[in-house]
Amino acid sequence: MARGPRKVRRHRRKTALFALLSIVLPVFTPLRSLALELRTIEQAAADYRSSNSHLEEMFRAALLDTSRLAQYAADGTAYIKTGDIPAEWLRDASAQARPYLFFAREDPQVRALLRAIISRMVKYLQIDPYANAYTLDYRVWEQKFELDSLAYPTALAWSYWKTTGDTSIFTGDFSAMLDNVLVTMQREQNHPRDSRYTHKELTNDGRGRPAGYTGMIWTGFRPSDDACYYNYLIPSEMFAVVALGDMSEIELKVFHNIVKSHEARALRDEVQRGIQTYGLVMVPKYGYIYAYEVDGLGHAILTDDANIPSLLAAPYFGYTLPNDRYYENTRRFLLSQDNPSFYQGHVARGIGSYHTPDHWVWPLALAVEGMTATTGPEKQDVLGQLLASDPGDHLLHESFNPDDPRQYTRASFGWPNALFAEFVMTQFEGQPQIPMGDTSDLEFRTE
Repeated sequence: MARGPRKVRRHRRKTALFALLSIVLPVFTPLRSLALELRTIEQAAADYRSSNSHLEEMFRAALLDTSRLAQYAADGTAYIKTGDIPAEWLRDASAQARPYLFFAREDPQVRALLRAIISRMVKYLQIDPYANAYTLDYRVWEQKFELDSLAYPTALAWSYWKTTGDTSIFTGDFSAMLDNVLVTMQREQNHPRDSRYTHKELTNDGRGRPAGYTGMIWTGFRPSDDACYYNYLIPSEMFAVVALGDMSEIELKVFHNIVKSHEARALRDEVQRGIQTYGLVMVPKYGYIYAYEVDGLGHAILTDDANIPSLLAAPYFGYTLPNDRYYENTRRFLLSQDNPSFYQGHVARGIGSYHTPDHWVWPLALAVEGMTATTGPEKQDVLGQLLASDPGDHLLHESFNPDDPRQYTRASFGWPNALFAEFVMTQFEGQPQIPMGDTSDLEFRTE
């Protein structure tokens, strides 16, 4: 089976730089509390009880983590830094905000924060739709074109609307943001012909490897911020399908723009056909499974990455159902030793990332495994592994050594903590999962 080339690891240099920044920058930051006062969130954390005291401690820390990383800016928007890196990622911040959707319907304070978070992302995507991360003063931190960075804010806004019924987020600026997202996606359908985007980390003078036209959307980088090998990244294509459906519904039901709604839906259907035509690969042991990356020229990489969107997370972000046969086939492959990014140790086993050391597991992937599991024992098993990954600070980190969780990357990383809070609330506390979109009308390939 096809597998990707071994990664070029830059994580040690990056980790050292970020560690240095986390020491130096606070010296020049005005003294203030980074934690927002969100009484409902604080009360929910304080009131959480479990017969497992370790779970109590980790859930409370996880639920409060976003409020410790978020702050209101002078322009009334809200900024969420990713953790120990002084920047906000569109993807990470969208995910970090999600657990607070559970409290938004009843609490105007939480709704105000979520509106401010979305408002800031709207500004980002009008400044530069090719950037994936920004600073507090709206400077581009990285201009790595990641398709999921266009999809996440759209899906967050849709989820907020469906949860609260509040349409006040859908301003003229929001409409302009949707236009920017749609135009960028359409342009990148035919990257070699229509796009001027380049990046120094990509081959072929920054334009990436050759790619055939598929109807899918070209992307330069994975959600891990690593360069794609082949530039049709199937998990991101799946998430784009979800977000384009969200966009179509917002345009139709909120902005009453039938033309734009149809345009978004048409692109969604083109991407979906591309996924089903080029993204499925026959593997004798498993049947048809989804590839991780393809080039539209017959090449594919069979693996996954812990960062979301991932193949494992497809039901979580609403692309498919856990009992879809292609997903089930893919899942069996991903959680096996045949997947080159699946690692097993004495403490944990799960999917890692080509962004961090070989054989290190990511809590993000474990949480997603639990949230897409169909049996109680598997959910409990995943919960046990996540609790065992705690190095002593009761927080989840970027990645860890599955033989010794005291070895880990990223001292502060908000995303897995937010996802852990969501995992516990939906899988063990009876909260219904907040959807990111509705793809029930999609056609899937049948053999």
